[in-house]
Amino acid sequence: MIKRRLKTVITEKLGRGKAILLMGPRQVGKTTLLNELFKEDPETLWLNGDEPDIYELFENISSTRLKAIFGNKKNVVIDEAQRISDIGLKLKLITDQIPEIQLVATGSSSFELANKVNEPLTGRKWEYKMFPLSFGEMVAHHGLIDEKRLLPHRLVYGYYPEVVTGSGEEKNILKQLADSYLYKDILRWEQINKPDKLVKLLQAIAFQIGSQVSLTELGQIAGLDSKTVEKYISLLEQSYVIFRLGSFSRNLRNELKFSRKIYFYDNGIRNALIANFTQIETRTDTGALWENFIISERLKKISYESIWCNSWFWRTTLQKEIDYIEEKDGQIAAYEFKWNPDAKHKTPKQFLAAYPNSTFQVIHQNNFDEFLL
Repeated sequence: MIKRRLKTVITEKLGRGKAILLMGPRQVGKTTLLNELFKEDPETLWLNGDEPDIYELFENISSTRLKAIFGNKKNVVIDEAQRISDIGLKLKLITDQIPEIQLVATGSSSFELANKVNEPLTGRKWEYKMFPLSFGEMVAHHGLIDEKRLLPHRLVYGYYPEVVTGSGEEKNILKQLADSYLYKDILRWEQINKPDKLVKLLQAIAFQIGSQVSLTELGQIAGLDSKTVEKYISLLEQSYVIFRLGSFSRNLRNELKFSRKIYFYDNGIRNALIANFTQIETRTDTGALWENFIISERLKKISYESIWCNSWFWRTTLQKEIDYIEEKDGQIAAYEFKWNPDAKHKTPKQFLAAYPNSTFQVIHQNNFDEFLL
């Protein structure tokens, strides 16, 4: 069993009088983690928001009825809670009227869950994001040497738990994930029967990871107008499929101020969308895969360790560029990502001159573990 980093974090928060919200994409192990914590506990009640009778149960619920349903249970787990209407108010009802209950809710979309609970549960919740397995979790599982040896494999197939444990079946598992689960929440929100244009949009994004994206260009490829592209990208972000990096701009007039880059939370999903599982040694997009891998893994580390910082990329109108910028406690750190340790790179003199207290480092195969652990 691969231990998830959030297990210890959540365990420490149990019994402290606040609801625990666990959010993240489908199939990353949220339910598995909660099974480890509660499944064998006879004092835990499990409810699944995807089941019609549970959805209907909460339609016009009262605190009196909830107390009768919960009985003597000490813990209540509501899986896929975003399916329940007005879930925020109902979770607030439980935490306010039945404070002795430890409430845990999971959701596969921040749009449907977080947006509905943030105001009602202000000051009453601990909120955590769960991602596909991380480099750090796998190093803890079987050691740094073994995980570094598997790096070329991870760049192609990613870190979804079923992919990691399903040796030899990676392609089939990723195809199923991409076909069945990737769009489930979005199709439900938007009532899209044929997601052809959504798939085309994702494929267009997949071919442009590491590059600045134009909503107009993406729309032309997918057959969508710019407003619809923006809406779909936002929904894909809130379903934890992709994420955006904005451009860093402070001092220089020629710094790009409104550009965006889009990355995938998982390399395997990206490669499944473009149906390319060619091994890393013969690919032409190795640099883009490396950049996507490093940035997504860095964001997992930031989230799991509750590091308070901001993340960007940097580029000027003269095409000077830095892959990744991080600012923490007033300190700016700049990073360039190179798959080949011997690849040539130029120190960004213009950036260092504009931000004299910043640091710069190239992250490659020989030192990336220091950046991610």
